[in-house]
Amino acid sequence: MSETRYTEDHEWVRLDGDVAVVGISDYAQKQLGDVVYVELPAVGKTLTQGGEACTVESVKAASDVFAPISGEVVEANGAIADDPSLVNTDPLGKGWFIKLRIKDKGELGKLMDEAAYAAYVKGLDT
Repeated sequence: MSETRYTEDHEWVRLDGDVAVVGISDYAQKQLGDVVYVELPAVGKTLTQGGEACTVESVKAASDVFAPISGEVVEANGAIADDPSLVNTDPLGKGWFIKLRIKDKGELGKLMDEAAYAAYVKGLDT
């Protein structure tokens, strides 16, 4: 696995070969509260960087999850459809949302690394 990159909307993406694993950050799941439902895109759907990828419903609100990079959905995490609480308990691991076949690896350069994201989140809490 390679380095995790983040968006300002609190999505993360991690490369696994030529496939990108996508989820939401620990900060995002804490803001949402207990996740009760996740709507995932169909395999084969093409997503555009910044476009809507998934919908998450929590006890607090419904929220869109945006694609951190463009690509084709090659897998959706059925485990979180069956047990949405995985998004809360393991957001950077078993709580991933989708896997994408990357269209343009250059888009990763537009995202924050872990240190930049940590500083960004710290700025939100002040």
